[in-house]
Amino acid sequence: MRFRDIKKNKNIKSPNKEPLYVYAKTTDRIKAFITDMFMIYVPILYIITYVFMGGKEAFQESDLAPFIAVSLYGVIYSVLLAKFGQTPGKKAYEIKVINEKDGENLSFFHSYVRFVMFLFSAFSLLGLLVVFYRDDKKSLHDLVCGSLVVVSENKLTSV
Repeated sequence: MRFRDIKKNKNIKSPNKEPLYVYAKTTDRIKAFITDMFMIYVPILYIITYVFMGGKEAFQESDLAPFIAVSLYGVIYSVLLAKFGQTPGKKAYEIKVINEKDGENLSFFHSYVRFVMFLFSAFSLLGLLVVFYRDDKKSLHDLVCGSLVVVSENKLTSV
């Protein structure tokens, strides 16, 4: 850096700010999602298919049954995020979803909108790839909803 630039206060870089949170690794997020699918979504599908519909043929012929299953999964997912900040999969990998502004758990409405945006991100696939190009590991649904997926305090204290 040149002295004349320093004297005029040009090109002075501000000191690097350390992030307030430790962002969750992408691999842990993927593993948590797969765990949630097996622990929450598969039982919902099983109950709808065999208890309410009477078999897989009736489920496959129905247009409403998959919509009900996804909606029910979204409600359960949102309740867990609103109450605990974690789903069973996220708890297993010690990560948590928080509000970016205040660091608190998301509200039910906020987490349900995040779930709907996740469905859109997964459908477009582009929204899920954003996480690989950002330092804060936010995907499209996190950007839209202002949420962060961070390492929970339990993991930080054990390291």
